[in-house]
Amino acid sequence: MNQFAESEKETVLLNANNLAESAVNTITFFQTLPMEYRHLVLEQLRDLGGSRFFVSLNSEKIIINPIEDSPLKAQVIAVVDEALKRRIPSTNQIAIAFSHPDDLHVLKNDVLLKDLPPSWGAYSLIIPSVKPPVLVVQVEMTDHEWLYLAAILPPPYLLIDKSIISSEQVITLMFTTVLLLIFIYLLFYWQTKPLKQLAMAVSEMSIDLRQQPLKEEGATEIIAATSAFNRMQQKLQSYIRDREVLFRSISHDLKTPITRLRLRSELLDNEKQTVAFNHDLDDLEMLVKGALQTVKDTDIHENIQPVDMLKLLNRISSPQPDTIQIISNEVQPYRGKPLALKRALANLIENGVKYGDSVVITVVDSPDSLKITIEDNGPGIPEKELHGIFTPYRRLHNDKQGYGLGLGISRSIIQAHNGELQLLNRQQGGLEVIIILPRVYKSQH
Repeated sequence: MNQFAESEKETVLLNANNLAESAVNTITFFQTLPMEYRHLVLEQLRDLGGSRFFVSLNSEKIIINPIEDSPLKAQVIAVVDEALKRRIPSTNQIAIAFSHPDDLHVLKNDVLLKDLPPSWGAYSLIIPSVKPPVLVVQVEMTDHEWLYLAAILPPPYLLIDKSIISSEQVITLMFTTVLLLIFIYLLFYWQTKPLKQLAMAVSEMSIDLRQQPLKEEGATEIIAATSAFNRMQQKLQSYIRDREVLFRSISHDLKTPITRLRLRSELLDNEKQTVAFNHDLDDLEMLVKGALQTVKDTDIHENIQPVDMLKLLNRISSPQPDTIQIISNEVQPYRGKPLALKRALANLIENGVKYGDSVVITVVDSPDSLKITIEDNGPGIPEKELHGIFTPYRRLHNDKQGYGLGLGISRSIIQAHNGELQLLNRQQGGLEVIIILPRVYKSQH
């Protein structure tokens, strides 16, 4: 780019030198003419052409409004001045300037070229559309007589057009750029919308496996990914459905032989064996009922919707207002399955009240997650049992209520919401339950 600019500058200076030589010839020609013939020659030049200059003999020096100064302008004037002074006697005054075409004064100081008839400049000053600067050379011939020469330098025009593009081109470029950006945004939005829907469906699949298949649209790659996701979801739905039907059938069908065995045990003559038999049947029946409860409590066939967590917690604690305290600031709605969340939180809160007499619930909301802490004053859980307490039928106390499934069901529901459930023993005694629910669905409204 720099080499190209330097080459153009050299061309401008060479053209200026050639124009200066032509000006010298014209000035010398008029100096050799008798004074009475000079105006006749001017009329012939104006009518017939023959000069590259607009030539006039003026009674006064014309004041030129110069164009903006620039290093190249100064170099061009220096080249012209040097060529004129080399061949014109030093007794003659010489004035060299560049004028804008629309502000070019000719003949008199109050006359502009654009106000003259077109024929006056038809042969010499044909102004291109880019309107380059006009070189004006004035030489004093005698007292009150100035020879006026005006000409346009051959292209390239680099004296006043410093900017790479004109203001009109800048406006056009900006308008085109805005239109292009709007088009790119709309195209990008159209292409990424199905991708966002796919990402949202993948995030929600863990909690809502039965969501509707996605519409296959967008770019070819996005359509292929969406189609693969829909097929995978259909296979998982079929697998889960078959598993639930099989599990329910087995659990339900086991009730009949258990009842039959219990009746037959009563016919045994040995009372000791009857008691042992019934004890084993009680354990087996507890396992069957627990299995059915697990399927029922984790079968969260609900639509995802905004859930008012404070309202949900108040509803859970309403039967026991004296034993449950809720501490919270403002909480934004959380997108999840309300009945499932109520089931999970109710299990955890009831355990805290059952073993710790009272609980304190603290809710902390943030843009990325919702944190719920449940603290009680109970005996806590032995450190070695913290990791195994979620195992089905695992109970640390000898109470006959429940099957030891509540914690496991609560953790399954929270994990289905992409959350975490942690159990910690408090230093001052009691158990601390920490629930962290990420707001992975916050962008969907």
